[in-house]
Amino acid sequence: MNLKTVLEKLKLEPYVLALFGMVVLASILPVRGEVAHGLNIVVKLAIALLFFLHGAKLSRESVVAGVTHWRLHLLILAFTFVMFPVLGLVVSKTGVLQPTLAAGILFLCCLPSTVQSSIAFTSIARGNVAAAVVAASASNLFGIFITPVLVGLLMHTQGGASGGWKSVQDIVVQLLLPFIAGQLARPLVSGWIAKHKGLIGYVDRGSILLVVYSAFSEAVVGGIWHKISPLQLVLLLVVCGALLAIVLAATTFGARGLGFSPEDEKAITFCGSKKSLATGVPMAGILFPGPTAGIIVLPLMIFHQIQLMACSVIAQHYAKKAREAEA
Repeated sequence: MNLKTVLEKLKLEPYVLALFGMVVLASILPVRGEVAHGLNIVVKLAIALLFFLHGAKLSRESVVAGVTHWRLHLLILAFTFVMFPVLGLVVSKTGVLQPTLAAGILFLCCLPSTVQSSIAFTSIARGNVAAAVVAASASNLFGIFITPVLVGLLMHTQGGASGGWKSVQDIVVQLLLPFIAGQLARPLVSGWIAKHKGLIGYVDRGSILLVVYSAFSEAVVGGIWHKISPLQLVLLLVVCGALLAIVLAATTFGARGLGFSPEDEKAITFCGSKKSLATGVPMAGILFPGPTAGIIVLPLMIFHQIQLMACSVIAQHYAKKAREAEA
């Protein structure tokens, strides 16, 4: 019996095991110093390549349709900046978690969606990638201004959005410009892309693995395993898992109930259920004092890992159903 057969019997996806492997590897051998800086550059280049390939793959008509799909974008923004904060308020009032961790849950609920993983999972699931690109990018752009306001209203925290324009610049340079470049290069490279469709999949999955390893390395170097008791860690895992499950169910069944297509449903599910570690960690440093910020971002770090694991399984399930439908 080979490894593939064993994994099939256990209902385990090799890609999910690879994600767990990145967490274990980062816990044992986290990158530090200049190596971490170099890995960060590699991650950014991988993500830029991902967006270039998506830009080159998508037809101009698909991009226009993605931009003008206002019902989908409004629904995703409602999940991100309305439903999530309401759920965060409920959790913070239950008293299940210690006050700082409860504040961390509320903070993560105020954050925008991820960009690269939302789009990568939508692509793996064969969903509406063009709409996902626009929705996830818009969520991050709006979040730069909406998140500090929500945090100030819900947590009574003093702080500004200094550095906000730097975040806007990073999104434009790292995501939108490569996508536009891919669109412009489409007449030259679309034929080659069509012959090497597997390349998109490798870049999707590879970029997410790099993000997981890089992000968790930073958490380990920052002393994540020394900042919380085992019991609080278990409770935090349960709360984060329950929060994600509620939102995943709401986005999936909400999209179906409102009559969205299966492709749109996938974009709504992946873009509406995520929270951005890349945006959240810098914002926490701005909005909270140094010692507090370290604990505040802990729920976000854990939620980030859980969402990647869960959504990888969901994306693979969607992809399998799509392949079976085509067959």
